[in-house]
Amino acid sequence: MESERRTVAVVGASNDRNKYGNRAVRAYRAEGWTVIPVHPTATLIEGLRAYPSVEAIPGRVDRVTIYLHPETTLQVLEGIARHGVGELYLNPGAEDAAVMARAAALGLDPIQACSILEIGRNPSSPD
Repeated sequence: MESERRTVAVVGASNDRNKYGNRAVRAYRAEGWTVIPVHPTATLIEGLRAYPSVEAIPGRVDRVTIYLHPETTLQVLEGIARHGVGELYLNPGAEDAAVMARAAALGLDPIQACSILEIGRNPSSPD
């Protein structure tokens, strides 16, 4: 029996194919995940409908992976906590002490690691 498809929200998704937020969208898609790009103004990223926030995403989100600077990450954590997600990845550059403290206060238990590596892809690969 085939396992259920997992859903990932890529916060900091971008149309710039050189940015890790875009590479994450492509990597997760290549691994068979249902990918939901999150960007405050873009409506389409890599041909996928983008949402302005995690809270705006209808339905379940199994994983959120963040590609933002810590200052911006602090601004999105509350919405992520309100939506309720299974896993939260803080990729290199998104984490710092203030982010970790706020995440803990919101009941989130973030994983500090590269989520692209976790799914078995090379984050430096252009595709």
